[in-house]
Order: sequence, then structure tokens, then C-alpha cells
Amino acid sequence: MTAAEDAKERRQTPPKMTSDPVDPYIFTSDSLPSDPRFMPPLTNGLLGWRVFDPIMHMGGVYNGEGGTCHRGNIPCPLAVQMKMAEDGRHTYKLDMHSGVFSHSVVTPGFEAAQVLYAHRQQTNLLVMEVLLKRSETSTEPITIQLESSFKPQSDDIVFQKAPDFEGGRHIFGQTISSEVPGGIRPFVHLIWTPITSTLTLPPDQSQSSWVFLVAVAGSDESVRLCYEAGLGLIDTGDLRPSHLRSWAELWKGSSIEVEGAESLNRALIGCMFYLLSSFSSLREGANAPLEFGGVSPGGLSNGNKEEDYHGHVFWDQDTWMYPSVALFCPRLARAVLEYRAGTMEGARANAQQMGYEGLKFAWESAVTGRDVCPEDIYAEQELHINGDVVLAFQQYFYLTQDLEMFREGRGSEVVWGVADYWVSRVTWDPTEQQYHIKGVIPPDEYHFTVDNSVFTNAVAQRSLQFAVELSGLLGHTPPPTWQDVADKIKIPFDPELKYHPEFDGYTQGSGVKQADVVLLGYPLDMSMTPEVRRNDLEAYEAVTDLLGPAMTWGMFALGWLELGDAERAQKLLQKCFKNIQKPFQVWSESADGSGCVNFLTGMGGFLQAVLFGYTGFRVQKEHLAFAPLLPQEVDALSVKGVSYLGNKMDWLIKSVEVSVSVRKPAEESGSQEPSALQVVLNTGTTIPLIPGQSVIFPRQPGQIRKVNSGSYCRPL
Repeated sequence: MTAAEDAKERRQTPPKMTSDPVDPYIFTSDSLPSDPRFMPPLTNGLLGWRVFDPIMHMGGVYNGEGGTCHRGNIPCPLAVQMKMAEDGRHTYKLDMHSGVFSHSVVTPGFEAAQVLYAHRQQTNLLVMEVLLKRSETSTEPITIQLESSFKPQSDDIVFQKAPDFEGGRHIFGQTISSEVPGGIRPFVHLIWTPITSTLTLPPDQSQSSWVFLVAVAGSDESVRLCYEAGLGLIDTGDLRPSHLRSWAELWKGSSIEVEGAESLNRALIGCMFYLLSSFSSLREGANAPLEFGGVSPGGLSNGNKEEDYHGHVFWDQDTWMYPSVALFCPRLARAVLEYRAGTMEGARANAQQMGYEGLKFAWESAVTGRDVCPEDIYAEQELHINGDVVLAFQQYFYLTQDLEMFREGRGSEVVWGVADYWVSRVTWDPTEQQYHIKGVIPPDEYHFTVDNSVFTNAVAQRSLQFAVELSGLLGHTPPPTWQDVADKIKIPFDPELKYHPEFDGYTQGSGVKQADVVLLGYPLDMSMTPEVRRNDLEAYEAVTDLLGPAMTWGMFALGWLELGDAERAQKLLQKCFKNIQKPFQVWSESADGSGCVNFLTGMGGFLQAVLFGYTGFRVQKEHLAFAPLLPQEVDALSVKGVSYLGNKMDWLIKSVEVSVSVRKPAEESGSQEPSALQVVLNTGTTIPLIPGQSVIFPRQPGQIRKVNSGSYCRPL
């Protein structure tokens, strides 16, 4: 028997061909989207692939220098579709429970199924399984065609052949150009199971199956180990089961569902699935996540030189995608912080190039942290990215009290470096006796080179305040200028109209691109009266571009929920549904289907509107605040796996009551010692939270607090 025949023999596994009941996590269709951009992405935080596409991507693999930098296209051997002579009933299914996509065909004589997934545990692997099952007695062989569009070549990577390994084909190559002159050009190695053009079920067999692996890694040794690991899982029958277990564990610790609003429920599940897919899990037996390359607006399945912002990392990651993941999965969220810490040298160079101190995080980042934005004006003026990055660090600390991230994980260098930048970037106005930040682009990108963007100044103020706070915790003496600038930075406000102008000179009624000023209430939690909050919402809701990016309406909805108007909030949230493309819940950036796909930024905004809007969750310095409010169409909201100070909490919110339970520590695998928690209602009632027990109280605002202040928890 040859090595190839031996490898094929080892891939024979018992098939499973069962029908699935109606389930909100399962999306089915009898046809594929007419626009291939809306094919479902399969990603696992390291590899990203749009089903049936001849191209895939790997985190951290970019080609092109400076503004031409984009995700390197890697050929995908699984770009294969089943074809057969006999007509049948086709079903395409994306199972979000398990991250598995399947194409099944039922004919009078047999059933065929093609199953595809990006392995959740062994994240260097993509998998295809093909299953054939005879449905009636026959003496004829059954043959299907596998039509491939795979070509072992790329415009971004010069590939060459390597010797076959364990029956698999092997190619490797290096990206053509580096992100910065003289920089690293990563290698990419692929080993894959050869895919024949036909598969045949012999007449003496009732069923059979084949498994095809693709291993992708940065070195010869790594790719061989990954491919061997996949073969080992096939041998033990644990290839798909190990993938399913990883997804089951992820959903156990992070889920959000509503009762009474089916379309909303399915939209939430879709958002959670695609966001969780974008973050790497821990390997079994490992103590740290795999190297993480950040999350771009379109995720790992997109981002070549023709599409979706080239796969660059923006504020979208830190402001729109990160908060929900952090609330459920601090370990996954920490990878975002480590990504930013890993780009500090580039951020320092960005600041120095512009003549400033400290760190200037790139508006568009890849691997080095040097700005790879194709247009200089955005790189120079979208300064709020600095505050957005620090806000993510601050949220993480308030949720975990993990000081190790700031001592050993270089988090303090990030926070203090950004503070130094703000101090060097502001100018003192002697007339107003305030610090100004001039010449910026606010989140509303319809306006350029404005002074004192209210969001930019407010997020700068907050990051300076946190720098001072962190200094106290770590025994660091902060420069007096940090507090001085925080105290005296200008926050534009119109005392007559009682609202926040977007920037100096803004004329009320001028059109805006997206959520900007409304972000002052959430996520910045700026202190203001309900009247001012309402005025901000009304002023900007009326002039926001209806075709603006998808995350915007979620923030308006969240603002109205703060003010107690759940029905107005729900009407705004409904606008987001125009961005959801059927049948696989793939989001487009704009409501007309144009722009970036799969738009994780929009999903993040939508998810936050419900997760932080319906619950009223606010991550504060000393507590997790809540103020539940449901619209009429929602009977109940279930949020499972909320992580706070080492605990996992499950919430069930109904129209008149709230149930909260803390899971027993033995149920969780994290190493952080949980703090004892209590519910403190605004009426003054205090209810201890005992692990393994549920508490029920009338729906009203309150806080989750530590039972005693004590010392900081051990790190995660």
C-alpha cells in the first residue's frame, strides 16, 4: 500500500447523516446567495475562509508595503463543490451551534453530504468531510464529482513545491513584500489531502465517507505537526467531536437569546457566532492563546487588496467588537489587548513621525503597528483611536481587576504612552483657559480637519484619567500634566440648545455619517442630564446618513433605552435588519448591501444595543451597573456567562422580574479566584449571590458589587 493509499484508508470514518430539527442556531437554504460576497465565512481566529472560495487568509499574513498592505491571499484546496448527474434536493446549512457548514443532496437512490469547518481547537486546520449513503438496494456504484477551483498559486505569495508528507501535498512560500521597508515577510506552508475529481461508493457498501485536511502554518515543522495532529484526530475518531466540544464550551460561557421575537433572536445568535469565530480559543493543555492578529471589519475571510479595508485593524475592533466579547470571555478579550501591546513600537514611531511624544496607535494597523492607511489624512487626523484602545484596557481591568496585564503584559506602557501623546498633542488656549485638540477627523468622517471633536476630546480625557488611576494602583508617580490636561480639556457644549456640538463650529442640522456624539453617553459614560442626552439623540438621529455604517442605529437605540423609551429604541434597532443578508446572517456595511462584508463592526454595535441596552449593563470602576428594560415584543432576555471578577453569571430578565445566578467555580476552567458578589438595588436592598443558587428580584436598576473591597484578584 502506498503512503497516499494508507492516508486515504485512515480517513475512512463512520458517517452521520441525520436531519436537524427547527433550531434558531441553524440557517438553511435550498440555494446559495446570488452574490458570492454573502457566502458564509468559516473562521477560527487564525484561519478565515468564505465557503467554496478559492482564497483563504491567515491572521498576521499581509503583503504589500505601507498603504498597499493587505491580507495575503492563500489558495484554499477545499474550494470544491459536489456535482452529480442525478437530480436531487439540495440543502445548504450553517449550524452555528458547531461552526459547521454543509451541502447535502438527497436523490431517489442516495444521499450525499459535504461538510466544511475551520477547526475550533486545532486552529491551523480546515476540514472537509464527504459522506455517501445508499438509500435503496442497488448493484450499481454511486459516483459524485468534486469540482475544484483550487490553484496552488497566489499573487501575494511565491509558492514552491515541497516533498509530500503523510500522503499530503505540501507547498510553501513567502509574501512578496513587507509592511515596512526591510521588515519581516512571513512564510506560509500548506499541507493538504489530495482531492480526486470523483468519489465512488462501491456496490457492496451501503455508505462511506472521506475526510480531507488542510493544514496552514508559518514553518515546515509547524505545518507538519498540525497535519499530523489532524491525522491523529482522524485515527481516534475525534476530529469533528473535538471541534464540536470547543464550540459547545464557548456557547456554554457566552450566549444571549430573547423569547418572543424570533428574527431578533436569530440576529443575536448570528452576531455572537461570527464575533466568537473571530477570536482564537486556547489549545487543549496550553496556558496562553495562539498568536492573535487582531480583528478587521470584515474578519479573516475578507481583506485582500480589492475589498474590505484590506483586512486592516481599526477602532472597530476595540470599540465595536471587543466590549461584548470582554463581558463574556475575558481570556479572548485579553488577546485584543496583547495585540495592541505588540504594536507599541509602531505606535511610538507613528507619534515621532508626526512630532509628538508617546504612542499614536495606527488608524489602520496590520502587524507592525505602523499606520498602513492608504490615505495620509486619516492616519494623521483620526486620533480618537488612541482613546478607543485605552478604553478597552480600562474595561478589561474593571471586569477582571487583572493587574498582571498591566504589570507584566505591558498594559501600563500602553496607557501611559497614550497619556504622553495627548499631553504633547494638545494646545493651550489662553482665552478659553482650556486645552484644545486641533485638526482632527471625528468618528463622523464627513468632516475633516476640525477642532475639538467632542468625542475625541472626551475619550482623550477618559484615557488620561485612567492613566492617573492606574499609576496609583501600580505605585507610579504620574506627571502632573496628565491630570491637568484631563481637568482642562475642552468638551464642546452649547448651553442655550443644551446639547453637544460635534466640534467647534458645527452647525446643528448638518449631516453626519455615523454615531459620534451619541457615543458620549455610551460607551464613554459621560455625566449629563437626561435632557442633554435626549437633545443629543434627537439632534443627530435626524441628520445621520440612512446609508451610514450598520453599527450606528444600535447606538441610538441604546441611548433611548437609557432614557426609558424602549419602543423608540426598537424602531431604530429594526433599521439594522436591512444590513443582514440572507440566508446565512452575513452583514453588509450599508443597508443596500454595499460596503464591507462580513461586517463584524455592525454586528458588534447591534449586539451591544441588546446586551448593554436591554440589561443596562455598564462596566464601572467599583461595580457592574444594570437597569433592565425590554420592549413589548420581547418576553424575556437570557444572558448566560457574564464574566465579572472571576465569576460567571447567568441572567434572565422578564417584564417584571430579574433572575441572577452565579455558577459554581468548579464549573469554570479559569484560574482567577472569584470574588464574592452581591446585588445592591437602587432601593437599598442588598442580596448576596451564592454560587449555585438563583436570586429573583423585581425589575429595577442596581449594581453587582464585591461583598468587600478586599485585595485585587489574582490574574486570569
